[in-house]
This record gives sequence, C-alpha cells and structure tokens, in this order.
Amino acid sequence: MTDTVSATVRISATPEEVFPYLVRADLLVEWLGSWAHLEPVPGGRFDVDIGGQATRGEFVAVEPNNRVVFTWGFPGSDTLPPGSSQVEILLTADGHDTVVSLTHTGIPAERRASHRDGWIEHLDVLVAVLEPGAR
Repeated sequence: MTDTVSATVRISATPEEVFPYLVRADLLVEWLGSWAHLEPVPGGRFDVDIGGQATRGEFVAVEPNNRVVFTWGFPGSDTLPPGSSQVEILLTADGHDTVVSLTHTGIPAERRASHRDGWIEHLDVLVAVLEPGAR
C-alpha cells in the first residue's frame, strides 16, 4: 500500500485566481484551518491550525499560478512529526476552469484515511469559496 493520498477538484476560476488561496494566510484560512502563518518562499514557514490541531512545515517550492509544495506534520507526533510528509498542489488551466490536484506523500498507514477524507473535504470548501453557490 502506498503512503500517498490524492484529491482533485475542478474550480470555475483561473489559476491566477486560485493561487493566492494557497499562499496567503488570510485566504488559506477561508478553506483550510482557523489560523495560519505563511512565508511562501522555499524554506519559509507553513504553519496552520486545523480544528484545534497545529500543523507545521515549510514551503519547498512556490511557482506562482502553477505549483506549491510544502512539508507537513504535527508537533509532538511520533508518527507524523513536522516535516515528515509533503503536500504538492498543482494548478492546471483547463478552458475557463482550473484543475487543482493535491498529492500528499509520506503519510503513515493509520493516518491515511483521515488525511484523504480531510483533503477532499477542504478542497470542496475551496471550490465553495471560489464558486459561491456551487456546492
């Protein structure tokens, strides 16, 4: 079994409209978490609190309107500490839409189902934020 979970959504918005929601703390919290501190440069902080759970990592790659990669983990966790897994989000223009493809690697078996379900839920919220009334 792979240590990867993936999720994909289509949003009626351009990559230029979607990208800020991946790198700006004020926009990220509209679809993922309740608090964020982001430094969207390679090596910069990726700190988000989601449902009372602190998630910490750092940006690995930031390619405007195309791709964001960051590490992911939980302070104090033995199975998924900060930096032990990696999330890649690709934005692909498709006509007037953007296909958002998320791949999260390095997830321990006991956390895969919750991460898969969580990413699907949060990406659906991203769609709703960018397409009011769509879902």
